[in-house]
Amino acid sequence: MSAPTRALVALAGLGIDHVVHRFEAEGADGGYGLAAARMLGVDEERVFKTLLATVDGRAVVAVVPVSSRLSPKAVAVALGAKRCEMMAPRDAERLTGYVVGGISPFGQRTRLPTVVDATALGHRTVFVSAGRRGLDVELDPNDLVAACSATVAPITA
Repeated sequence: MSAPTRALVALAGLGIDHVVHRFEAEGADGGYGLAAARMLGVDEERVFKTLLATVDGRAVVAVVPVSSRLSPKAVAVALGAKRCEMMAPRDAERLTGYVVGGISPFGQRTRLPTVVDATALGHRTVFVSAGRRGLDVELDPNDLVAACSATVAPITA
């Protein structure tokens, strides 16, 4: 058993109920999130990816279903900003301390403003990265929102 990730330590520290799921992440054709959904046997709409963007020059986190595309315009609107651009993967890794495919909304190096797609609240539980490729955490979407002090808005295209 490997050591817990910063994401799992953060969730435990907040006292949030969650279930950890492990899966084989090697050769994740079509993306790590889609591979997670397939390997965990859950609908793609319940598995969420964590993306980094800049909104009016400041870093933000966007959490959207792996089956959808992020709408930068919708993120800007949700945060009352003018402009949103996706962050380069290398910059996202450096800022969060996680590798692409394992970026979690929890336990990042710096707490960033977070927007969770509104569709998350339509599920009893959702899956997000637990801070390592091949490791997801399943939790109540309301706990996801609360743990991140997130804004909830429709942010997919």
